[in-house]
Amino acid sequence: MSANTNITEKKYRKLSIQVSLNGFRFCCFDTLNQVVLFVKEVDFSDFEKSIKVEDHYWQAFVNHRELTTTYDEVVVIHENNLSAFVPKALFDENYLGSYLQYSTKVFESDFFAFDTLEPFDMVNVYIPYVNFNNYLLDQFDSFEYLHVNSILVAKLLESSKNISETQMFVHVGKEHFEIIVIENQKLLLFNSFEYQTKEDFIYYILFTAEQLKLNPETFKLQLLGEISEESDLFKIAYRYIRNIALMNVFHTQKHNDFSTAENLKYFILFNS
Repeated sequence: MSANTNITEKKYRKLSIQVSLNGFRFCCFDTLNQVVLFVKEVDFSDFEKSIKVEDHYWQAFVNHRELTTTYDEVVVIHENNLSAFVPKALFDENYLGSYLQYSTKVFESDFFAFDTLEPFDMVNVYIPYVNFNNYLLDQFDSFEYLHVNSILVAKLLESSKNISETQMFVHVGKEHFEIIVIENQKLLLFNSFEYQTKEDFIYYILFTAEQLKLNPETFKLQLLGEISEESDLFKIAYRYIRNIALMNVFHTQKHNDFSTAENLKYFILFNS
């Protein structure tokens, strides 16, 4: 399962794995034709509760033979809210923990990493799942890893090129969502919120808009992630915000034959 360097051995296949405490998603790319071949999801709630998370990964690798195929490249995406964006001008690699201490509880034993968003003069500092990395190192000779929010923000900034108006994006997960506000390819705000009800969802959106003095009658809200026009989250947002739509994700994605709903849901994975 190593990353091949010999051109004659190239498989033209790339594996991307998005890891979290509740499960993981993975997809395979045909790198020669820039096509997404398949995407699959593993939900740990289907597994025995008493087993360690690392053992859930072991069981998933046994169950899914695609994970033990040879790939030229493997990318691991860490999904958590333990991250913070820092302007490059203020970034110092020697003080990674200090950037996170005001937004999350950090410990001396924590391992910190960072992704540089080169075109946008920003760095995303985060705490990766070291135990997952260690497990995956036993499965693959090498892999690149980065944070889920690095991909999300970079792709949204790219998609906002030549758009001068202030835009709010909301990326929806099962129990959390991220609000990203962009103007002229500049990140004005990024924040992650946990929610349980649709009322929680709209409260945080309207509160953020109020803090940034964005008028619900005029600002543009685009939704992506695990959401559809039929969902309660979309319906309540539509009630309070005039200019709302699902994001048109197809112009940012590699070619694939997946549905609109799947492209919205796997936006980060497909853009990894």
